[in-house]
Amino acid sequence: MTSQNKTARYNPLELTDEELVERANRELFHTTVAYEELMRRYQRTLFNVCARYLGNERDADDVCQEVMLKVLHGLRQFEGKAKFKTWLYSITYNECITQYRKEKRKRRLLDALSLDPQEEESPELDAVQVTDRISLDRWLVHVNQVDREILVLRFVAELEFQDIADIMRMGLSATKMRYKRALEKLRSHLDNPF
Repeated sequence: MTSQNKTARYNPLELTDEELVERANRELFHTTVAYEELMRRYQRTLFNVCARYLGNERDADDVCQEVMLKVLHGLRQFEGKAKFKTWLYSITYNECITQYRKEKRKRRLLDALSLDPQEEESPELDAVQVTDRISLDRWLVHVNQVDREILVLRFVAELEFQDIADIMRMGLSATKMRYKRALEKLRSHLDNPF
């Protein structure tokens, strides 16, 4: 067995994220085994973060695909100063913001043209659904956009506060304070749903 065959054969399930990043950088674009394992590990959580942030699965799927492409093409620029998971969610966060702004502009244009997008739910329907189904998705409507992002990164992506602060370019104490206030606001809605 040649030394090339020894280095080419490995079980990606047994490697850490950092080892997979190193392998992917050596392998891409000849083979994508390490890259595919990295994406497999985070695919479900990545989709859940996007869906909760954007509010619908169609946009979430589009953003996930865009994030995966950005990771594929940007992996060589990943310096390893942060964990791969933090870097991945930083890209995800930025792509979600881009998509959110794009949808917001589209809604403003539709409003200006007096067109009513059929996919939009009424706020009254949303309030009824909140009382009917207690879920993170429905309760997140009660906090502002920045607090929603913090909660999603904390609960869905399961990131540490420092990682969230880095992704959102905020101080650690400010991130923790916003998190605490968002939880207090959600608790007050749980106590008084109307």
